[in-house]
Amino acid sequence: MSQIPLVRVGIMNEPVVDFVLNGNYQAGDVVATGPQQVRCTDGKIEWNGALYRDLFFSPSNEESDSFTLKAVTIGVSFHWRRKEDQTFKGALHFIVEDGKVTPINVLSVEEYLLSVISSEMSAKASLELLKAHAVISRSWLLAQINKSDADKNHDVEKAADADAASQLEDIKWWDRDDHVNFDVCADDHCQRYQGITRESTPTVRQAIKATWGQVLMYDGELCDARFSKSCGGVLEEFENCWEPKHYDYLEARRDSKDEMNFPDLTREDNAAEWILSSPEAFCNTKDPEILSQVLNDYDQETKDFYRWKVEYTQEQIADLIHRRTGDDYGRIKDLQPVARGTSGRLYKMRIVGEKLTKVIGKELAIRYALSESALYSSAFIVERHDVDADGYPQKFVLRGAGWGHGVGLCQIGAAVMGAKGYNYKEILLHYFIGASIKELY
Repeated sequence: MSQIPLVRVGIMNEPVVDFVLNGNYQAGDVVATGPQQVRCTDGKIEWNGALYRDLFFSPSNEESDSFTLKAVTIGVSFHWRRKEDQTFKGALHFIVEDGKVTPINVLSVEEYLLSVISSEMSAKASLELLKAHAVISRSWLLAQINKSDADKNHDVEKAADADAASQLEDIKWWDRDDHVNFDVCADDHCQRYQGITRESTPTVRQAIKATWGQVLMYDGELCDARFSKSCGGVLEEFENCWEPKHYDYLEARRDSKDEMNFPDLTREDNAAEWILSSPEAFCNTKDPEILSQVLNDYDQETKDFYRWKVEYTQEQIADLIHRRTGDDYGRIKDLQPVARGTSGRLYKMRIVGEKLTKVIGKELAIRYALSESALYSSAFIVERHDVDADGYPQKFVLRGAGWGHGVGLCQIGAAVMGAKGYNYKEILLHYFIGASIKELY
């Protein structure tokens, strides 16, 4: 058995960070406790009148000591964005990034998972669901830490015809290896991690203990075990959301006992019929007891996630796309599907504007372009209403399916499976095709 690895979690990035040391912490030769403040001054960290290249606080007692960071932003770029104070176990490392201070929490993977499970899910979820999430969160984290820097390639802009600006493509994606000074961030960009702020329960600790060191493996490699809130009925494939790399264990399946019974949602006619209906699936539920297992208080502000609708006037959508993409399209004539993935999610969409036409992608870029935060998913169809004589609609209606990228484990579907009596291994192998569960330590 190998030693339990440590993880470095970037929490926030601000010019000034106020924090409280709840116990005695060692920083060099200094023992500190109580309220503190650090700020970025001349590219260094200023603390107690002195400047440091970086600053590391170690707890005197790892069991009882903790620290509280003030005004941490959660839900970055999403509709539940807000600030809250958060408390953490482990060590605290301050570095400078982009002229601001980044606090990094350094702790063991298993201690980290206690928080992730309670932050990503409700700590009151069923034991089997919590076990499943413990395994995928551990697998994803260790796979990201091990991932080679050679895989980095997130932002591509190209012209299919160098003489035709109307053929521009802007294809980009975001992944955890955007981070270079720590392993993962604390927000939805990676995995939600909110320290011991979210209530952990004996059931969460039982789930961690029962799956201690367990990970998903495929063909001798750690699985890149992704998850999202609701797939919308069919699972998406990895390459349609991130780098162009196929994983056999992240393939299209219906989120149902009848796994292979689903239409080809890459076809526009099938996608439209699927999105406009409400087909049977594990994640097609409105059961408040089951949903409360998956959705924390701010997540439950979202009621319609399996099927949803948003509407924009011409003025609203033109202004929104201009601000969110940085490109001035003028009035918007159409939003055209170019390529859909296996769940019906768009990973390429053409924006046809008065001044500019461009294809954008992948799925998260599309979601950012069409929302003040992020559209629930990119599995949607577009309705154009009240089209004027020049072909410009006065209203756009987007009808969509699912919440998140739809790759890997569907959290709401997994909650329903747990309620139906499936054990955690059955849940995991439903979403990660042909994978196996192994103990690393």
